[in-house]
Amino acid sequence: MPSARFATQRPATALAALACALGLAACSSTSPGAGGVATLDGQPPLVVAHRGASGYLPEETLEAYARAIELGADVIEMDLVSTKDGVLITRHDPNLALSTDVASRPEFAARKRTMQVDGETQTGWFSQDFTLAEIKRLGAISTDAERPQQYNGRYKVPTFQEVLDLVKATQQRTGKPVAIYPETKNPTFFRDLGLPMEDKLIAMLNQAGLNSKAAPVFVQSFEPGSLKYMKSKGLRTKLIQLIDGDGVDMKTGAITYAVPVDRPYEWTKAGDKRNFDVMVTPAGLAEIKTYADGIGPWKRYIVSIKGTIGADGKAIDINGDGKVNDADATALAPTTLVADAHRAGLFVHPFTFRNEKRRLAANYQGDPVQEYLAFYRAGVDGVFTDFTDTALTARAQFMKERGAAAR
Repeated sequence: MPSARFATQRPATALAALACALGLAACSSTSPGAGGVATLDGQPPLVVAHRGASGYLPEETLEAYARAIELGADVIEMDLVSTKDGVLITRHDPNLALSTDVASRPEFAARKRTMQVDGETQTGWFSQDFTLAEIKRLGAISTDAERPQQYNGRYKVPTFQEVLDLVKATQQRTGKPVAIYPETKNPTFFRDLGLPMEDKLIAMLNQAGLNSKAAPVFVQSFEPGSLKYMKSKGLRTKLIQLIDGDGVDMKTGAITYAVPVDRPYEWTKAGDKRNFDVMVTPAGLAEIKTYADGIGPWKRYIVSIKGTIGADGKAIDINGDGKVNDADATALAPTTLVADAHRAGLFVHPFTFRNEKRRLAANYQGDPVQEYLAFYRAGVDGVFTDFTDTALTARAQFMKERGAAAR
């Protein structure tokens, strides 16, 4: 594993060149809308490797991040949770049962418990009950049964510092610029446990010489308070407000909401009953612009789906596979969210794009490239994807039809 740290200072000119190379900032040589691309800065949309190459390898491991970079990702994305001894590690969930082999480790059997995470009752093994040394004994596993299982248990859970080291070493070896996209995951939950993560994240970015608006860094959170706190404490990177939802009403295409993805958990604790949908209104976008640079909405806020409803009022299993899912629905026309966000001066990075047929609306005929094209044509500034190579193939096709060069 790479162990060298980022230099504590990075020349401003190098940062600016890296930002321009990635399209992370407006560059004098490119005017907005160049080549018919409707992104906020006129640059081709970014390909963000969601948890690394998570379609191929166990997510949020150094191996998954290295593979995503090899595939050509512009950005690698990671979720940060805390260990018992306060170390930031890359896991999507505090509940380690979801993405590691902890359940098969008899030495940790007694740590299994039931608790609430952001208002949801969960049973499992939780990161805050393990030291880093103990977590390093676990192996990461695939979180989707349709994806390769032969790598389960082979790769370890990395720290955020190890990911920073990997990116630096890779850039030094290849000269390829790669941005990072860390998320403060469940920040109120960890703060309530006495394990706040924001100050640690800022300190690590400072030490890496990555705390500037031009740095190849996006910091994201579902909780506005986490972003506002970090901004008030001197974080100067690009900030992204994530916007979630639970599902889609197949009758209408409307977003549905349920715990724990109905609203930011800090709102729930404060008794605020609004859901995430208030963030996608013009007023909500204007509020976000006061503390953030962009939004990361669930993709159904941009292109939703509708099913075929039977006489019983339920969605029909059109393809007869015994399940009702996206493959039994039709993608609708895009909403105005991208245009509204751009009007507010916010870029838009929707999540999450995946290749499995069950996740693709019938319009796309099982071809994930067609889904990417629908979003690229809608003007999104980037996409979170589990399959970097597919997103890049679609982007190249999109740029060709626009008569413009890809990144």
